[in-house]
Amino acid sequence: MRIFHSIEAFQSQRKTIVTIGTFDGVHVGHRKIIEKLIANALANDCESLILTFFPHPRMVLQEQSEIQLLNTIQERTALLEKTGLEHLIIHPFDKDFSRLSAEEFVKKVLVDCFKIEKIIIGHDHRFGRNRTADIHDLIEFGEKYGFDVEQISAQEIQEVSVSSTKIRNALEEGQILLANEYLGQPYFLTGTVQKGKQLGRTIGFPTANLNIEANYKLIPKKGVYIVSSTIDQKLVYGLMNIGTNPTVGGNTIAIEVYYLDFNQDLYNQKIQVNLLDYIREEQKFASVDLLKFQLEADKKTLIDFLENYQEL
Repeated sequence: MRIFHSIEAFQSQRKTIVTIGTFDGVHVGHRKIIEKLIANALANDCESLILTFFPHPRMVLQEQSEIQLLNTIQERTALLEKTGLEHLIIHPFDKDFSRLSAEEFVKKVLVDCFKIEKIIIGHDHRFGRNRTADIHDLIEFGEKYGFDVEQISAQEIQEVSVSSTKIRNALEEGQILLANEYLGQPYFLTGTVQKGKQLGRTIGFPTANLNIEANYKLIPKKGVYIVSSTIDQKLVYGLMNIGTNPTVGGNTIAIEVYYLDFNQDLYNQKIQVNLLDYIREEQKFASVDLLKFQLEADKKTLIDFLENYQEL
C-alpha cells in the first residue's frame, strides 16, 4: 500500500476507484466496504484508493470536541495496510479545506488528482462547504465529469454505524469480548514503555508502564485485563491494569502491563498491547500484601484462560 500525506502528493497514471471515510477501528463492517472497493478496482482495471482525513474534521470544526477514536492515525494506517488496499491518502483537514465547494472538491480532487472512474460512497454522505451536497449532487457531478457513483446500501451503512457505536460502548463498559467480535480482531493500545514507580517489582509483578501520546485514543474502562503482545517476534501474554493504583495512593490514570514468564528490559520501546478479556474492576486494598494476594489470583485466572484461548 502506498501512503500519501496530502491529496497533492498523490500521483498515478491509472484511473481509480475511490471511497472516502474515517474507517476508525477498521472493523468488520469497514472491511466489507474495502473488499467491495478492491473487487471493483480489479474488475475495472483501476487502482483502489481511500481518502481519509487527519485531524478528524470534528477536531477542527468543533473546538470543544473531545472526540475519542478507536485508532490513532498510525494504528489506522497499519490496519488498512493489511486489507490489500493500493493507495491511502491521509489529507490534513483544516478550515481552508472545509471551505471548498462541493464542485471544487469533485473537480480538483476526484477528477483532476484521482482520475476517478468510480466512487463507492454511503447514501448519507455529505460533502462540500458546510456539508451542503449529498449523494444526488454527487450523481449529477458524476454525469457531468464522467465517473460512476455506487451507493453503499443503507443497511451496510447502518451496520458500520451500529458496529462503531457498539464497539465504543463495549470498551467503556469493559465488554472486551463483544468489542473484539465487532472489530474482528482484538482492540489494542500502542505506546512507549516509560519508567513508573516500580512498586510491581517489589512484590514480584514487574510492569511495563505504557505511555500513550495520542490524547484522542479511546482508553477502555478502568480495571484489569488479560492481554497479549508480540515482542521480538515472540507472543507473550499478561495482565494489564488501567487505573490510578488507589492502594498506594495514586491519583492519575496509569496503564501498566505485567507479562507472564517474561524478564526483559522494555524501557523506551514501542509496544502494542492486545486486549483479550476483562477480569475485574480496579480495587483499593487495605494493604500491599492483600494487593499481592489478588494479583496472584489474577495470574491464576490468566493461566486458566490461556488453556483454552485461540488467537483471533
